Amino acid sequence: MQGQAITNDKYFDDFIVGEKFVSPSRTVTETDLSMFNMISGDWHPVHSDEEYAKGTVFGTRIVSGIFGIALMTGLSGKFGVFDRSVVAMLSLEDWLFHKPIMVGDTLHIEMTIVDKRLTSKGDRGVIDRKYFVLNQRGEVVQEGRSKAMVLRGPPGPPKA
Repeated sequence: MQGQAITNDKYFDDFIVGEKFVSPSRTVTETDLSMFNMISGDWHPVHSDEEYAKGTVFGTRIVSGIFGIALMTGLSGKFGVFDRSVVAMLSLEDWLFHKPIMVGDTLHIEMTIVDKRLTSKGDRGVIDRKYFVLNQRGEVVQEGRSKAMVLRGPPGPPKA
């Protein structure tokens, strides 16, 4: 169809409880570490001072744990299902930090739809998603849940 973009958007009714999505992988770089320190203002020596970090249980600098959450939100976009359907992220719940993120780690995320419900308006719904951030060894680095408000279907044509 000419003039219409092809999308993989999924709307509230399209999501199935138990449905799983897996993102592409992304390798964490030295630039990621430095830029995230700058953006967050987190210059704790475990993130920014190699000599200090050598004396910690990690033996080297680690990337801020909050980077994993930011990566989760970015890699969620790679699923291609939320481009036009998501209204807002509503929560971040029970987030656990199991292992450190290191420069050189290759991470991906897995997301499972664990619940869904319509809002009182009925034109949108809330999907409850369980996220796992995994490294190149398949180890769960972080995990948690996030709810998102999603449109029930594509918006209609603009009103004249």
